[in-house]
Amino acid sequence: MKTGQVIKSSAPEKGELELINSYTRRELNEDEVYVFSVVLCDNDIDRDYERFTVESLEKLSRLFVGKTGILDHNPKAENQTARIISCKVEAVQGKKNSVGDDYFRLTARVYMPKTEGNKELRLKIDSGITREISVGCAVENTICSICGNNIHSSECSHMKGETYGGQLCYGELVNPFDAYEFSFVAVPAQKEAGVIKSFKGKENKMPDILQLIEKGEAVTISDNDCSKLKSYIDSLKKQAADGAVYRNSLIADVLKYSALVQPDISRKTMESVAKALSIEELKEFKHAFKKTLNKDEEIRPQLFVEKNDTKKDINTEFKI
Repeated sequence: MKTGQVIKSSAPEKGELELINSYTRRELNEDEVYVFSVVLCDNDIDRDYERFTVESLEKLSRLFVGKTGILDHNPKAENQTARIISCKVEAVQGKKNSVGDDYFRLTARVYMPKTEGNKELRLKIDSGITREISVGCAVENTICSICGNNIHSSECSHMKGETYGGQLCYGELVNPFDAYEFSFVAVPAQKEAGVIKSFKGKENKMPDILQLIEKGEAVTISDNDCSKLKSYIDSLKKQAADGAVYRNSLIADVLKYSALVQPDISRKTMESVAKALSIEELKEFKHAFKKTLNKDEEIRPQLFVEKNDTKKDINTEFKI
């Protein structure tokens, strides 16, 4: 399951106060902290017909240390309520999971400061009202229990929750690469209260990621999506560099034609004006200046002769 529960609250155990104070700005004493234990997840099949392997639980035990506890998977700062100080994978003696394997669970020790603001939450935890936990993490792959392929790939034709030859199809969550948070939730059976999954290699559209960023919403991306986002940013940088070259060429043309059309305006003044213009405005200035110039005012070689010039001997001989 990707949901768990609060299993015990107590005073800090030996060495835990030191772990807690590694996260605080000042030294807290035992009377200032509330410490409790939670089951984050286990190796049994959950309501989404998925389960963590024991190896995945071991990796998560390292990834979850230091992660924050929030409310209803809402990542707003005001919803931060607790922090994990330690994790471990433990076997429950004599217990089997639904597929007949030994039952393992990932437990964590969590602390929160004792404040007036969280007094009601602490009371609900102690009274067993608030006890359901849901975790948010990212895994690299989900393996089909029937064929052994990635259950999201074209190589797998099975559906989670269906039975094939008497075997239930479920997905094994393997190779976790990030842990985000754990949440206190009211109804962990709801789909949105389950694991927030992302998969390396999953096709995510860049506009969707950018839209979330533009809205200022929280977004978690996989290593693969991060690489794509970096490539996108690199391409924008290249386009910006190319645009700068084009802009500079427009400014140079505007200054050149300005010197011919309105020589009374100093180059320094015109350069200051040109640098403040947009590309479209620069193009308008360039077009207007060129239009103003007639053929007699255009730049020409010093020894230039008009085709219809009647003075045929002009520039034909030079004598010293």
